[in-house]
Amino acid sequence: MTILNTVLALTIEWDPGVRGVLVIATGIGVLIGSVYLLLGTNLGHRLGFLVAVAGLSGWMALMGFVWCLYGIGYKGTAPHWQVEEIVTTDSKDDLSAANLEKAHDLSKWRELSEDDPARGEAVATATAALTNKESRVQLFESDQDFEVIDAYTRGGRKVSHGAKWSDPFGDKGFVGWVNSWLPGPHPPHYTIVQVQAVKPVEVALGETPPPAEINRAAPIESVVLVRDLGKLRLPSFLVMLASLIVFGVTCSTLHRRDKAIMAARAAAAAAG
Repeated sequence: MTILNTVLALTIEWDPGVRGVLVIATGIGVLIGSVYLLLGTNLGHRLGFLVAVAGLSGWMALMGFVWCLYGIGYKGTAPHWQVEEIVTTDSKDDLSAANLEKAHDLSKWRELSEDDPARGEAVATATAALTNKESRVQLFESDQDFEVIDAYTRGGRKVSHGAKWSDPFGDKGFVGWVNSWLPGPHPPHYTIVQVQAVKPVEVALGETPPPAEINRAAPIESVVLVRDLGKLRLPSFLVMLASLIVFGVTCSTLHRRDKAIMAARAAAAAAG
């Protein structure tokens, strides 16, 4: 009896994903099923099914368009930084050992200030890569073992918004302003985050640790990051495209059915 109770308890408690499936199935049965039931009783089961599918697919197409327009709803991978490589050097300006040729000359890169939002996201990605135990490039135990000394960026696609009434198209002119808003290929966007280890200190129990001091004798670790644009709007676009196809097929079927009925009525009227 005890074994039977245990099995029943496991059967009731263990429901990974089953509840979500039941909720979706109930929603489809109540919402879509009720509409089809009304249409089927008034138009017949075949015509009612076509009208219900046309309405559902049309609504799904509109919803997918809104999702795709605003980047909400069924979303894919958001834009993020990926670690390309880590270069260990003795000087922050010497990255000749990097596989990325553009990193050999930092004078052509733009330095990111500490209050730049782009720097914060890149530093967070580099910190996670350097300290995560599951990372392939882990070099430190925690973010307390190093300090960020500098960050640089290069590439990407610049957007010219034009903030003045006297120059509404910015410094690139009308063509450059239009091209900045149109979708198209994006050049690679790179960011380099440079960190250096801090001097180890021993803190007595109950005392406040002193401010971290950079160990100038330690090597400089330059984390080269590349921007991954992701596929944020791809799932919603596919939903919209698939719904438009179903909507077009069902509307075409309904249109051909109406034409056949009208032709049959015209033939019957002519014969009578």
